[in-house]
Amino acid sequence: MGFIKAGGGSCRINGMDCFEHSRQIHKNVGYLPGEIALINDMTGRQYLKFIREMKGIKDDRRQKYITDLFELDDSGKIRKMSKGTKQKVALAAAFMGQPDILVLDEATSGLDPLMQNRFVDLVLEEKQRGRTIFMSSHIFEEVEKTCDRVAIIKEGRLVSVENMADLATKRQKSYTVLFKDRRRAAAFAAKAPFAVEKVQGARVHFYAGQNPGPVLAAVAQADPVDIEIKSQSLEELFLHFYKEENR
Repeated sequence: MGFIKAGGGSCRINGMDCFEHSRQIHKNVGYLPGEIALINDMTGRQYLKFIREMKGIKDDRRQKYITDLFELDDSGKIRKMSKGTKQKVALAAAFMGQPDILVLDEATSGLDPLMQNRFVDLVLEEKQRGRTIFMSSHIFEEVEKTCDRVAIIKEGRLVSVENMADLATKRQKSYTVLFKDRRRAAAFAAKAPFAVEKVQGARVHFYAGQNPGPVLAAVAQADPVDIEIKSQSLEELFLHFYKEENR
């Protein structure tokens, strides 16, 4: 956002240098920092009016739409607001100008599950309008619901950049098979035609590819009591990338 000059490398938004042209860039970018810093002596309403006027946004209808969406009471002083309420003020400030580009860092921090869902709805709404949204998040479900591409970062370095559609084809299935006793579980794990992740008592856990046919045939022959099948989550894929990177 041009607040701190980089010691190396370069960054551009719409072809403009993020430090040299930060004033022009800010006119068309909605920004939500990971650590929000609002003006404590203002009320939420005064702060949003201040930001609106600073950005030259004349129509306040979008601001009202966002505050209503997040059920934000913006009448109180910011210094007395809870973390979640301050987060809603910051979200309204980022979204209300309908910018073409949004940069959001941990946008749902401090929000309850209902408001997190409303944030997802808002992002999808803006995405349909053709906005470019760049967001950092540790909530995997949020990423899965909103993003077209995901970048996995480890120790400040990109480990992988993946299209969400491509990731879907890479996902293995997670199987948990319950047997009548430990002995049968151990016998199945020893003879299984695939790598077993772990054996816990009478339960055997393993991953297998997209085609469940051969797996189910092998399981059926072992006469299980129960079987649970789940598609690999983004979180599990994330941890998989980390393990691969460590190797």
